[in-house]
Amino acid sequence: MTRVTFFLDVNVPMYAAGQDHPLKASCAWVMTQITNASLDVAIDTEIIQEILYRFGALRRWDIAVAMASNLLELVPVVHPIHLAEATLTIDLYKKYAPQGIPARDLIHVAVMNHNDLTQIISTDTHFDLIPGITRLDPHALFTTRSTTTP
Repeated sequence: MTRVTFFLDVNVPMYAAGQDHPLKASCAWVMTQITNASLDVAIDTEIIQEILYRFGALRRWDIAVAMASNLLELVPVVHPIHLAEATLTIDLYKKYAPQGIPARDLIHVAVMNHNDLTQIISTDTHFDLIPGITRLDPHALFTTRSTTTP
């Protein structure tokens, strides 16, 4: 049986590594499942840019480099963004930006579409607005799977 590969949104490792927050424990659990090879995930190059941008804005370059490097070591599949994904992002933006979906997340949707990924692990509920994309909430995953995972 083939295992499903999930797209991992940047907010999961960010919450897992961040300050105390109601989502910290569930996101840390997801990251542990990835580390233990219980969850197969992929990211795109934009995820790395988001980490570097966020911590760079906070002038925490050390954390930016460490988190981005650790994520690249942990996640074996990093999808590039080519012309096809960029073009699809523009089309998605025309449709979904008025509904409040940020451009950076539409890039993820375009990458997912071009790589036959349909499920994203994310805390961002706006992914629920996009047909063909199934969002898996880290807290829901933690609640349902942590009781069945050894």
